[in-house]
Amino acid sequence: MSLEVGAVSSSKKMGEKSGDEKEGTIRRSASDSSLASMSAAEEEEEESKIQLGPQCSLKEQLEKDKDDESLRRWKEQLLGSVDINNVGETLEPEVKILSLSILSPGRPDFVLPIPQDGKPEGLWFTLKEGSRYSLRFSFQVSNNIVVGFKYTNTVWKTGVKVDSTKEMLGTFSPQLEPYTYEMPEETTPSGFLARGSYSARSKFVDDDKKCYLEINYTFDIKKDWANP
Repeated sequence: MSLEVGAVSSSKKMGEKSGDEKEGTIRRSASDSSLASMSAAEEEEEESKIQLGPQCSLKEQLEKDKDDESLRRWKEQLLGSVDINNVGETLEPEVKILSLSILSPGRPDFVLPIPQDGKPEGLWFTLKEGSRYSLRFSFQVSNNIVVGFKYTNTVWKTGVKVDSTKEMLGTFSPQLEPYTYEMPEETTPSGFLARGSYSARSKFVDDDKKCYLEINYTFDIKKDWANP
């Protein structure tokens, strides 16, 4: 989740521009649903350009190129302490998002509840305008290596897409201990135009386009933090 200055902003990671909207200008905007469909189509078009090879189980991957000493050491380093005998022959990796938290200097960490259906009831959280914050999440990988694991987030306000973020998290091997990742710190926009309600969609996906979690939610930016 990334919100830069102004009610209509651009992500510093994506470098996207939302147009020439200016204060006092009234424009006709598309609905949230139509913009969400357009955004999903753009993501699919971009990801369809990547051609991936067939999946292999962990045992098969270790057997490949076993005579290549450098590749063997690289695979052992990637897999760490994974017990191959306990992993089995499963091709599909599994990633479970265990926790999502909002961090802000001088404030207790705010742990977000993760709904099973990916649709939090009502307002999910409130951010204070002009405040510094970051998102931290923990996840567990099982069955197989997850390749190109990434986090995407798209934000709309009054039907206009104001932000789009894509963060490549990396490639992870299965292990019992959860992984923890903290996003770069951001600053919420401030001012009259920035305050209000937003709708957003966050997704955790891999290079095979497998989505492990999708959350569609709403949040507010206000003059102050919400009461605990």
